[in-house]
Amino acid sequence: MPGLIRGVARTAVVAGTATAVSNRVSRRQAGRWAQQDAQEYAPRPAPAPYATQEAPQPAPQPATRSSTLSSADKIDQLKELGDLKAQGVLTEEEFEDQKRAVLSG
Repeated sequence: MPGLIRGVARTAVVAGTATAVSNRVSRRQAGRWAQQDAQEYAPRPAPAPYATQEAPQPAPQPATRSSTLSSADKIDQLKELGDLKAQGVLTEEEFEDQKRAVLSG
C-alpha cells in the first residue's frame, strides 16, 4: 500500500506542476495577444486636413530706377527680401544678389 500512495502522490505532483506551467504559459500568451490586439485596434489620430500651400512669391526684381529710390524705399525692399528669405522663398545666394542690387542703386 505505501507504494501505491507514493505513486498517487507523485502523479498528483506531476499533474499539479504540469497544470501550473500550462496555466502560466496560457496567461503569458493571452497577454501577448491582448497587447497585439491593443496595438492593432488602438485609435489612430485623424489625418491632418489637406493644407493649402500658397504659391511661392517670385523674388522682387531689382528696381530699374534705383537712383530715384529713397532710403526708406530701400529699407522697405530689404525688409521684404529678409521676409522672403526667412520664409524659404529665397536662397542665401538669391538674397545676397537682390540685396546688392537694392543697395547699389
